[in-house]
Amino acid sequence: MALILASGSPRRRELMALIAPEYTVVTSDVDEGKIAADTPAHLAQALATAKARAVAALHPDDTVCGFDTVVDCGGEVFGKPRDEADALRMLRALADRTHKVHTGVCVCRGTRAAATVETTLVQFSPIEEDDLLAYARTPEPYDKAGAYAIQGHAALWCAGIEGCYYNIMGLPVHRTAQLLRAFG
Repeated sequence: MALILASGSPRRRELMALIAPEYTVVTSDVDEGKIAADTPAHLAQALATAKARAVAALHPDDTVCGFDTVVDCGGEVFGKPRDEADALRMLRALADRTHKVHTGVCVCRGTRAAATVETTLVQFSPIEEDDLLAYARTPEPYDKAGAYAIQGHAALWCAGIEGCYYNIMGLPVHRTAQLLRAFG
């Protein structure tokens, strides 16, 4: 029986190593556009569950951890930006306000599953337009929900965090470790 991380994210690989130094990575081919939910938090959980179940179906004897992170700006879901204009739209909306980051976590083995959502509040300060434009021209925002990496340049904009810092990076370490222990 092995532990599988159902994510190709380098940040998640790094954080999963804090919980379990030995695991393998198997990404899912879930079509995220076909999954809907009534709230951004429920969407994150539904996406994480779909990813974990898809990989668990191929590896029924192994324990699979699936994750998905969305940024919730006043009820609007910000996933990964499509292009520079989309990244700028998201970052302008996040500037000078508090938003929520929801990460769905699902642990599966065979048909058995346990899932949860971790939510962190993030307060951004006002962001200078020149800084936004320069950031949007880097590769950093394009593979991240909400178009920012809290562990990167966006740390300069972060005025406060309430909740799990690692959740903002896409893998709530403490909650995931608890879920894995409880799952057995």
